[in-house]
Amino acid sequence: MKKPVYSILEQKYRRIQKELMVGTVSLCGVLLTGTLWYRLIEKWTWEDATYMTFITLSTVGYGETQPLGSRGRLFTIALILMGIITIGYIVNRFTEAVIQGYFQEGIRLRQQRRTMESLSRHYIICGFSRTGRQIAQEFEAEGVSFVIIDSEIETVRKAQEEGYTTYLGDATLDETLMLVRIDRAICIVAALPSDAENLYIVLSAKTLNPKIRAIARASTEEALQKLQRGGADAVISPYITGGRRMAAAALRPQVMDFVDGIISGKGRELYMEEVLIDHSSCPFVGQSLGQARLRAQTGALVLAIRRANGDLIGGPTADTILMSGDVMIGMGTAEQLRALNRILGPIDSNPLREPKKS
Repeated sequence: MKKPVYSILEQKYRRIQKELMVGTVSLCGVLLTGTLWYRLIEKWTWEDATYMTFITLSTVGYGETQPLGSRGRLFTIALILMGIITIGYIVNRFTEAVIQGYFQEGIRLRQQRRTMESLSRHYIICGFSRTGRQIAQEFEAEGVSFVIIDSEIETVRKAQEEGYTTYLGDATLDETLMLVRIDRAICIVAALPSDAENLYIVLSAKTLNPKIRAIARASTEEALQKLQRGGADAVISPYITGGRRMAAAALRPQVMDFVDGIISGKGRELYMEEVLIDHSSCPFVGQSLGQARLRAQTGALVLAIRRANGDLIGGPTADTILMSGDVMIGMGTAEQLRALNRILGPIDSNPLREPKKS
């Protein structure tokens, strides 16, 4: 089993901590040994014994507190040597820790743990390649909470420089997914270049959180089918999808311009959003669209409704009945869709985000 890169960095930090602790304990042992010798063997007072030990180890050169015989002087020489070795070891470890930035790393690790513990109802992006970077930019534009996982140190640093929450580790490992709180996540996006690793991520994610929505990247049609069988809710092939979009742009350019402007255009005025219909929060369950008068109240256009059983109703009419568990797909301005969310139920009861105002 591959070991997460993040764990290796943490082990280095813990190793420095352990070495500094060993050095500190050793120094305390030397101090205790010297004090006990002068008190029990030389028969000095505790005050003189402690004072003699400290000035000896600090090599300040104050001389002997009380006269010492040959045996006492030999012990004092040994005590000085032990003190120099122990203090030198501590200084060496401390200097290395400062130069290598292990103390800063420890602070960053603690901050990252607190950030990971606070994650809830977030999205997880596995891989910060060109595809992952584009996904992160879209998520940031939508104002959703997300975390990026990548196993390359330089890639993670680039993501951090762009202000994203990141985690350095292997996304195919259950340990890594648990640390980014997959149990409280809404969706995971497997965007690694390897189809096999994306399949591992989907299988692990669905095992750790059966309710999570899993989106995966596929390079081939064969991988697409395997990822679907593995439990991915949606599989996107950049090559297949890109080819279809290029063909559509050639055949129906105005349609593609309109769709692209709604989905990902910058400075857009119209948005598309999906809203869950819940019987506990929506007052219109059991009523028709005509009775609900959503268009009149909000100005948003209802494009489609997906039933709880998976059936899709495109272009619903005024006679279409709203049912609990339906997912309504609407289009409109940010204010119109925000009004639609408010009418259909409280935002905190709706698992889907409210459209971000541009």
